[in-house]
Amino acid sequence: MARLLLSSPTMHEEEMHFVQEAFDTNWIAPLGKNVDSFESEIISYIGGGHAVALSSGTAALHLAVKLCGLKRGDVVFCSDLTFAASVNPVVYEGGVPVFIDAEYDTWNMDPLALERAFQKYPQCRVVIVANLYGTPAKLDEISAICKAHDAILIEDAAESLSSTFRGVQTGTFGKYNALSFNGNKIITTSGGGMLLTNDAAAKDKARFWATQSKDPAPYYQHSEIGYNYRMSNVLAGIGRGQLLHLQEHKAKKCEIYRSYKAGLAGLPLSMNPYLAYSEPNHWLSCVLIDKHCALTPAELIARLDENDMEARHIWKPMHMQPLYANCAFVTVQEAPVSAQIFARGVCLPSDIKMTQQEQVISLIRSMF
Repeated sequence: MARLLLSSPTMHEEEMHFVQEAFDTNWIAPLGKNVDSFESEIISYIGGGHAVALSSGTAALHLAVKLCGLKRGDVVFCSDLTFAASVNPVVYEGGVPVFIDAEYDTWNMDPLALERAFQKYPQCRVVIVANLYGTPAKLDEISAICKAHDAILIEDAAESLSSTFRGVQTGTFGKYNALSFNGNKIITTSGGGMLLTNDAAAKDKARFWATQSKDPAPYYQHSEIGYNYRMSNVLAGIGRGQLLHLQEHKAKKCEIYRSYKAGLAGLPLSMNPYLAYSEPNHWLSCVLIDKHCALTPAELIARLDENDMEARHIWKPMHMQPLYANCAFVTVQEAPVSAQIFARGVCLPSDIKMTQQEQVISLIRSMF
């Protein structure tokens, strides 16, 4: 039996059609019809705005931070329980991350801790909130807090494309928003990302920066620092084919989550939670082992690995990372929630092509 992966790409036939079109028309270099169409098709899916197709989700977050006008030394509030790519762009621009603890309802940024952070750092004008594992954060509360403190919200929707909050697509709640199409995401372009915004001028500026900030001159002239961040026409073709299957991928991810929840019922663990008025894409199905249970995440992961089933630890919180050890961390709990989730959480195999989910469930049950 082949190794069961956590979440690998699932390809279809349409991707090759768009890629072949790029070859046939010799639009192999960056930009072209596929890039333009992929941007417009994503915008149509999420319900409006503007898009800039980029080389990665990290590039999208970097340009979002840059669009906020961040200056060296400026404080930026960031989700604590997330991947480092959510935070690193702040440092690219000389900003100072301050990490906001998670809450148990969604495993995302705690609005109460965010409010406390504004009391400590009233000068903060940028907040980056991540939707962990495809589960929307408390986006209404967080948006309201940002508005009350005159702060710009950046929504890191890298993991949550197709998830909705109160019926609205994620990737639309911030002034600037970021998607990722990395190989393990719900749809992929192999590598790639997208910046989303309702601000047409910001879209134009991001495209300018992403194409090396070339001034409108008859020769190569540069008045600002630029980046080689645009998505290639070939990869955008893959994305266009993938987008046609997004709802199908989401349905399978949700089925996997429901199967785990039913199959693991009665054990001293719980699934990654979500709010009743949100609809996650369930990109990754995760479990939180009860605090009084002797089984550790490392033991569970090792046992699955012995049976060629890939599982992983929850993201290690940013305030626990050696890179960010000197950064401030804000919580309203005696025991930080993000640290507790990391200490007891496991990401289970969530590949939509897997046929062995019953074996995964049986193996986990046997450990209890």
